[in-house]
Amino acid sequence: MVLIIAEKPSLARNIMAGIGQMTKKDGYFIGADYIITWAFGHLFSLADIEDYSENSTPNARWSMENLPCFPNEFVFRLKKDKNGRTDSGVLKQFEIIKNLCNREDVDTIVNAGDADREGEIIVRTCIEKALTTPKTLKRIWLPDQTPQTVKAAMLELKDEKDYDNLANEGYARTFTDWLYGVNLTRYATLRAGTLLRVGRVIVPIVKAIYDRDMAIRKFVPDVYYAISSKAQTNGEEIELLSKEKFDKKDLKKALELCEKYNSTEAIVTDKKKKKDKISPGKLYSLTKLQNFLGKKYKMSMAESLEILQGLYEKGYVTYPRTNSEYLATAEKGKIKTILESVKGLGYPVTFKDDKKIFDDSKIESHSALTPTYKIPDKTKLSENEMKVYSAVMRRFVAVFCSDDCIVEKTEITISLGDLESFLLKGMVIDQPGWTAFDDYTRKDKILPKLEKGDKVNTKFEPVEKETNPPKHYTIETLNNYLKNPFKDEKQALSEQENEEAEYRAMFEGLELGTEATRTGIIDNARKSEYILLKKDTYTILPAGEHLIESLARMNINMDKFKTSQMGASLKKVFRGESTISDAVELVKSEISTVFDPKSQANDNFDGFVGDVAGRCPICGNDVRRTRFGYGCSAYKDGCKFSTGNVICSKVISLSNMKKLLSDGETPLITGFVSQKSGKEFSAKLVLENGKVVFRF
Repeated sequence: MVLIIAEKPSLARNIMAGIGQMTKKDGYFIGADYIITWAFGHLFSLADIEDYSENSTPNARWSMENLPCFPNEFVFRLKKDKNGRTDSGVLKQFEIIKNLCNREDVDTIVNAGDADREGEIIVRTCIEKALTTPKTLKRIWLPDQTPQTVKAAMLELKDEKDYDNLANEGYARTFTDWLYGVNLTRYATLRAGTLLRVGRVIVPIVKAIYDRDMAIRKFVPDVYYAISSKAQTNGEEIELLSKEKFDKKDLKKALELCEKYNSTEAIVTDKKKKKDKISPGKLYSLTKLQNFLGKKYKMSMAESLEILQGLYEKGYVTYPRTNSEYLATAEKGKIKTILESVKGLGYPVTFKDDKKIFDDSKIESHSALTPTYKIPDKTKLSENEMKVYSAVMRRFVAVFCSDDCIVEKTEITISLGDLESFLLKGMVIDQPGWTAFDDYTRKDKILPKLEKGDKVNTKFEPVEKETNPPKHYTIETLNNYLKNPFKDEKQALSEQENEEAEYRAMFEGLELGTEATRTGIIDNARKSEYILLKKDTYTILPAGEHLIESLARMNINMDKFKTSQMGASLKKVFRGESTISDAVELVKSEISTVFDPKSQANDNFDGFVGDVAGRCPICGNDVRRTRFGYGCSAYKDGCKFSTGNVICSKVISLSNMKKLLSDGETPLITGFVSQKSGKEFSAKLVLENGKVVFRF
């Protein structure tokens, strides 16, 4: 008897549909040769800090006494409910799994977790916790959940050990994220006096949005002059824009150049026309599909992934958490089957054996998103399900469309002697081809009726323009940044160079988060009110500013460089070049530097919320550090002595506050910034009549 353990009940039902002839029992299905049971996603989670300490009690208040926590061995426990007790439903299902694993007639157990590192370790952990006697362990890998794919995969079961590297990476990610999250979240929260969620990926994501928004706030527009002509020739306006630009103080130079250009004859020196083919976009990865849905429908990443996951579980699309836009060469037969189903809908598609579509070198674990041969009844899909499914289907049809998109391209070169040449480009679609099915925003651009040798009238003049501030991150631009945070946005790269750089960063682990985790982490940042998503634009919120600025003052550095370094070490685990222990030791070393007394002594956030800074100059009670500054502990009795922990952009350290309260003044402090002029200045802080003032 073969026992199959699915990650979720929906997957168990789909596997049952592929096998057929099974009876429903309490918590499993059974047939002549197979038993299918399931988890509910994560039945287990890593134990909390208190579980590793003999003296701690569950749900105890956080304290510095057990930090940092570096377990000798990580322990998985059954998930608990909100009251800290083992969840009864989880316990019942695990007991079912345990009993089935240890049945005498079960000789083989199949891991049917989702086809990714998380699915691998979810079921693997269940088996390790449940199994008391050795059994043959297999793995089923399902790129989609259609009955046909299930039947084929059941005939090609792999040994579970073939996926050891994938599991090792999954465990390494789980352990290192726990170390970062538990240790640094508690540490930063205890010091700041408010919950600060510190994670390997969430912090650099929030920081990217923070940095962009700060750049926008501080941006001061600058005036410059562009040189352009919009004169008419033969009744048509011809716009010529010079590459030359002038600083606002150089208007005279701009006028002189305009005079020079206007006194030089403009002639059409070349005209080219040619027919060309326009290629469709590539098949969608999860990120590229989310970019499209966010831009067109203002659909959040969390919503689009949830819908896509549902379509996958219903068997309508392939595995959603893919980072590739290519198909595996081994899938050509499957694609031909899908194309036959798509033809039945009336789409003009044909199989194309093309390196731009099938390329194993561009696939890490999963191929691009495609529809399956199983076509949904459109009347049974919700409006948003239809939007997501249609996007996947239309792109698939575009890629395999039998009709090419044919255009006529025109290029006209207008020269001002040896001074400058202007290239006008136009394009007219002759045959729409795939553009009839997939979104294509480029419109026909018809050029003026000019021929080689024609004279063009010009009237160049300076046009005053302003530099533009950076733009807020959108779903698309943030996703692109996270996929390769080290790409220079301003660098002019060809489409091929951009793609190569993107895949290289992905395979090396340089991206921030993965296709499987990025959506959830960004959604957690939104739920934590660190960032706001309005339509498809992200902005920082006050809590997000507090997070980033507090971590900076504590010298907790969770930037893209650290996160990418960690991502690269995890990829080495996946490739078998290093071990789980190597990745864990790297993180332990990073965290240890935060807890080093030398590091704490050098930060701008010395001490903890609640620390006593001294005696109140008004009433004599304790002045304590608060979340927002320093205040008298007798504030409830009416004492109003308080001051912020940031004065004129300068953090007031606990040591300086102690000096102020004990001696009546601080040493000279540098780095204050005038709110009026924006200039830096130095001053002492002194007490005058119970108020904190500057002494210059």
